[in-house]
Amino acid sequence: MNIEVIVLPVADADRAKRFYDDLGWRLDLDYSGDDYRVIQFTPPGSGCSIIFGKNVTTALPGSVQGLHLIVSDIMTARNELDRRGIAVSDAFHDSGGIFHHAGSGALAAGSNPQRKSYASYATFSDPDGNSWVFQEITARLTGHIEDGDESFTPELTDVVRRAEAGQRTRDGAGEKVSGGLNLNSIMVAAG
Repeated sequence: MNIEVIVLPVADADRAKRFYDDLGWRLDLDYSGDDYRVIQFTPPGSGCSIIFGKNVTTALPGSVQGLHLIVSDIMTARNELDRRGIAVSDAFHDSGGIFHHAGSGALAAGSNPQRKSYASYATFSDPDGNSWVFQEITARLTGHIEDGDESFTPELTDVVRRAEAGQRTRDGAGEKVSGGLNLNSIMVAAG
């Protein structure tokens, strides 16, 4: 299974079209029918597109939150948006080392001090308030982290290693890990 399209609720299709065009995303289509319009954009290098328009969804404009765009360098991504005139947050990281916490005091200013993979973020929103998160990934999680690999925060390394150990232990109800998590839920939570 692949996620290939995300539908964004917007109030003004033309305003949203200008915004995503200003981001430098590829316009794939702009089709209008009777009381219907669909506009599709794809971020550079992505296999997943966004669609918005008129009568595409009944969701409230701005209700999509926390869509993640993976980047290899958080500062380069921030600077590119700034250069294009798009408001973007300062870089931040989760002091807990696993994943950013929405509205939490666990967020710390600046990118992760050691620039660990999956640990640095920045945010921006479209004109309707649909929010996006840049997440810096320099090394991919595969479900196994070799001894001596320091690409990830110690907290994330510990969680992945516990999940991997749990994969080897079956309890008849599936592949469980301490705390009720399985490897798939860790991978989704980690980005």
